[in-house]
Amino acid sequence: MKSYRKELWFEIPSRRGFINITPTVEECLRESGIKEGLLLCNAMHITASVFINDDESGLHHDYEVWLEKLAPHAPVNQYRHNGYEDNADAHMKRQIMGREVVVAVTDSRLDFGTWEQIFYGEFDGRRKKRVLVKIIGE
Repeated sequence: MKSYRKELWFEIPSRRGFINITPTVEECLRESGIKEGLLLCNAMHITASVFINDDESGLHHDYEVWLEKLAPHAPVNQYRHNGYEDNADAHMKRQIMGREVVVAVTDSRLDFGTWEQIFYGEFDGRRKKRVLVKIIGE
């Protein structure tokens, strides 16, 4: 069995944002040479997320509105976590959107359903954060 590991780095200039990282993850799969196996992709920071969904701007807007209703950023004094930082809402948004995805690798390709893409979700940006890609298989 082969194993491949790579860290991807992102720095979103705003507090929140979504990036389609599917092409970058596909490049990792090509580099790995793995034809059959599993790919794990996870955010290595507690205020960021990796998730799978449709690459459609209306959906991304809807996520932003929905997440802000569930865990509003302001007023920041509503959260006990906020002391040195003002990012308690980002921790909650990450919890909702998830930490990682696992995708089957079949015939050297990500075995996606229709419209599925991998996204990096940032909820407390303006600094560099990592995403781990780990692939195992043959």
